[in-house]
Amino acid sequence: MASKKNKPHEAAKEPEQVETTETAEQTAETPETVTMTQEELETVKKHIDDLQKKLDDTIALLQRNQADFDNYRKRNASVRADSYDEGKRDCIKGLLPVLDDFDRVADSDPAAEGWADGVKLVHKKLADILKKEGLEEIPSDGAFDPELHNAVMTEAVEGLESGNIVQTFQKGYKVKDKIIRHSMVKVSE
Repeated sequence: MASKKNKPHEAAKEPEQVETTETAEQTAETPETVTMTQEELETVKKHIDDLQKKLDDTIALLQRNQADFDNYRKRNASVRADSYDEGKRDCIKGLLPVLDDFDRVADSDPAAEGWADGVKLVHKKLADILKKEGLEEIPSDGAFDPELHNAVMTEAVEGLESGNIVQTFQKGYKVKDKIIRHSMVKVSE
């Protein structure tokens, strides 16, 4: 590196020398015919045939790989759709007992003793089934968090700091840390 610093004009000349060499090679004439022995010709033909066979094999391999990938993509899409449908069926199957309970409540007399308790039991059963499937209620008391809550109203409340939840209009829920519905709340100003 020190030699380049001492002689900057030589470093600048190197590209010119390369260009001169390339230009000389390009201007050299190539003969129109080449003389070979029969043995040399056979060797060149064999080499060309080997290269052509390798090229054909590579093309065939690439075509098989492309077809295999297309088949994988289609199969994966089919498995994904089947898995999604199976998940829906499992969820619905788990909720059928609650539907049966609602049918029984609907057929009963609302004025009968214990009717409200029956409705509360059905609600608890539904909540338990959903909780078992991973449903969690988002807490909606304390400080407002825009990641978890949707503030639809604000109200000035004496004795309450700004940014605290005053009232919950609709509960929010998440499944495995993924929010499926934000809590709809009123927030203090």
